[in-house]
Amino acid sequence: MAVTAPSAAPVDARHVGPPLLSKPVLSWALYDLANTVFSMNIVSYFLSVWVIDVMGGTDTLWARANSVAMLMMLLTAPFLGAVSDRLGRRLPFLLVSTLLCVGLTALLGLPGLMGTIVLFVFANYFFQAGLIFYDSLLPVVSTPENRGRVSGLGVGLGYVGSFLGVGIGTFLLTRYDYVAVFRLTAIIFLLFSIPIFVFVKEPRRRARRGEGHILSGAFSQVARTVRDVRHYRGLGRFLIGRAFYTDAANTLIVFMGIYAIQNIGYSETVTPILMMVAIGAAVAGGFVWGPVVDRLGPKRTLELVLFGWMGTLLAASLIPLLGLPRVLFWGVACAAGICLGGTWSSDRPLMLVLSPPAKVGEFYGLYSMVGRFAAVIGPLLWAFVAETLGMGRPVAVLVLFLMVVAAWFILRRVDDTPRDWSPEELGGEEEDPAPA
Repeated sequence: MAVTAPSAAPVDARHVGPPLLSKPVLSWALYDLANTVFSMNIVSYFLSVWVIDVMGGTDTLWARANSVAMLMMLLTAPFLGAVSDRLGRRLPFLLVSTLLCVGLTALLGLPGLMGTIVLFVFANYFFQAGLIFYDSLLPVVSTPENRGRVSGLGVGLGYVGSFLGVGIGTFLLTRYDYVAVFRLTAIIFLLFSIPIFVFVKEPRRRARRGEGHILSGAFSQVARTVRDVRHYRGLGRFLIGRAFYTDAANTLIVFMGIYAIQNIGYSETVTPILMMVAIGAAVAGGFVWGPVVDRLGPKRTLELVLFGWMGTLLAASLIPLLGLPRVLFWGVACAAGICLGGTWSSDRPLMLVLSPPAKVGEFYGLYSMVGRFAAVIGPLLWAFVAETLGMGRPVAVLVLFLMVVAAWFILRRVDDTPRDWSPEELGGEEEDPAPA
């Protein structure tokens, strides 16, 4: 795994990742493209519009479906990361989760509204599970010096995937129905995920033994991981802050399509164009924020991103509340895209700074867990404010703004200076990397 070393000291060849534009790096980044097609087409736009506008579902039904999937992930994320660490492999887990997500996505729309909701819950669960193993592969394909750029490349290509998915899906709707869009999403996810399993080679790591069965040992490891967070400077505070800002980002992703149609007033023809413009801004943001991370560091970059989120969410709320011209929402959509690109470009590298390399998988499990906790609470909070209290979606967006403000306050005392890891924390059990 990549570790920070003094510039005058030689770097162990085992810990040097591939060059920035190598096949492993590009293959890793293409998986970001593949899974973001699912995130945009299924979680964010086409399926939510199908559920609420076409099939007559409610915000509450859609919120509960998302929250159930995230609750399942919340309960299992640390375990998944711990098992992958104990076995010393991530790619086999990524392969299984990808195939299950693709298969379930291909079935969406066939069993009617409630059947599709059930399929979506499990498809979303396996999509989220795959992110744990995918994020944990970042040290394999990067070095400390280029990690921000590699992460930014993945984010940028991810939003290219969103653009591709929305564009082709919108074209399909002129000839077919939403079910065809769901099939296409599954095919794109499958095709663009293939390179990571062909060209990314994990270093050989001995499975951890001597603590009983792999499953019971993993449960013990999860308990230790939760206890050990307090021993790593800034890690616990970062994870708490992340729960707040990912609450805002993930909830916006879940509801932004229906918000643009029903609250801003755009048609189902114009809204995909609006979203593709926003995705174009996100693509640029993904590539721009990477060098910013490498220059300013992930913590300072994340702070800038959070300020961007504050302005974006406040404007999104005020446009319908104050009856402002809806043309202003084009600027809001672009700003949201830029902020999304910056969020994932900065917080993944920050997590790596705060986590010991030998435990990156299990701590990425916690990283995922707090994000999923926010994703459980966020949609339910949205539905509670918008429908149960009857205050409407614009006020729900205002609540998301307050969540980002809280995140900024929590993260103020986190620093991203390099840690002095012990040999055990560096992962002394690594052996020679797998042959290319």
